[in-house]
Amino acid sequence: MTRWQDPSALNRLPLGRADEALAGLWEGAVVVEVDPDGAIASAQGRPRPLSAPGQRQESDILLGTVGGVAWFARSVPDVAGETMSWRDTDPDALDPLAAGVALARWHGGQPPCEVCGSATRPDLAGARRQCLGCGQFMFPRIDPCVIVAVTDPADRLLLARQAQWAPRRVSIIAGFIEAGESAEQAVHREAMEEVGVQLTRVSYVSSQPWPMPRSLMLGFEARATDGGITVDGDEIVEGVYYTRSDLVAAVNSGDVILPPGASIARSLIQRWLSSR
Repeated sequence: MTRWQDPSALNRLPLGRADEALAGLWEGAVVVEVDPDGAIASAQGRPRPLSAPGQRQESDILLGTVGGVAWFARSVPDVAGETMSWRDTDPDALDPLAAGVALARWHGGQPPCEVCGSATRPDLAGARRQCLGCGQFMFPRIDPCVIVAVTDPADRLLLARQAQWAPRRVSIIAGFIEAGESAEQAVHREAMEEVGVQLTRVSYVSSQPWPMPRSLMLGFEARATDGGITVDGDEIVEGVYYTRSDLVAAVNSGDVILPPGASIARSLIQRWLSSR
């Protein structure tokens, strides 16, 4: 369904992090700057690597190689000039930038040790952090989320608008998996909590990294028992079932704004649109 189902273009180099290996990778590497909000230095809609990155800093994060060229991310307080989101890049840069945003934001927060509370420092070229007190290693946390394309018995797709979104912007239902819950159970719960919909079946489709700041989106399709919707009025303020022709017309007229093209939400919507 999406490019995320194919092998990653990013070779993450699990054995290439010794000092001598890093020195060789640094020569000719692509070094991109990322700010605390995940904005990436860019120029004309493409990542803008540092033209003269100088010596590798301890905090520079090795992401891996793409086509034999090493990529590093540098966490900075502010990015000077034009910025872009990792979702807005060309496909050939999507994998390293997704990793770069997730890791730069994690390191930028300088998380304390989970064991003793002491400060930590980057280690293994950014693959982990080490406690300065007890020596414990810490690895980036990943928060799993579910996102689901819900259709009613007439095969209409449910699209909803969150309260903080601009008018006309809609998407499908999503939420975090809670402790002690399976992904499928989270799909059932989110559909009931947000739009009052009971599901009869749930099936997994695909996943996507979502470094905003550290999520993994698990994509599903599900069928509702009926065409009723009861929005919670808190997180979700609007919910509508669309036929394919109605949705196409609403998008073409500007009455509906769909999620960005690089998102799994858009991929699940397109999957429904193409399955007549």
